[in-house]
Amino acid sequence: MSLFPAGEGRVTVDEAARHTRGADAPAVLLDVREQREWDAGHAPGAVYAPLSGLVAGAALPEAAQARPLVVICRSGQRSQQAAELLAARGAPRVVDVMGGMRAWATAGYPVVDGHGNSGSIA
Repeated sequence: MSLFPAGEGRVTVDEAARHTRGADAPAVLLDVREQREWDAGHAPGAVYAPLSGLVAGAALPEAAQARPLVVICRSGQRSQQAAELLAARGAPRVVDVMGGMRAWATAGYPVVDGHGNSGSIA
């Protein structure tokens, strides 16, 4: 059985958290927002790769290479774009999070700033 059901391109924040939290998480939460947004607040353990860099041809950070990816942004639009781009580049399995970091925070999942303190969604 695969990590995500066949044909599923989007997941809820609960599914994203289930697949990406903890030391033995099967997938990587990839945050594609810009630096200011990331610094204000992101999910603990997320890997940062801004969409602007990916569009410009930047490689994925090592922690995200050859791993299933759960892509997140602020609201879900940029993450859809990034997921399509990464799938076209051959990512083994990639989905995006419906509602993005806004939905993540609303659901009560933790958000930390660049210093590990309580963060906010910019």
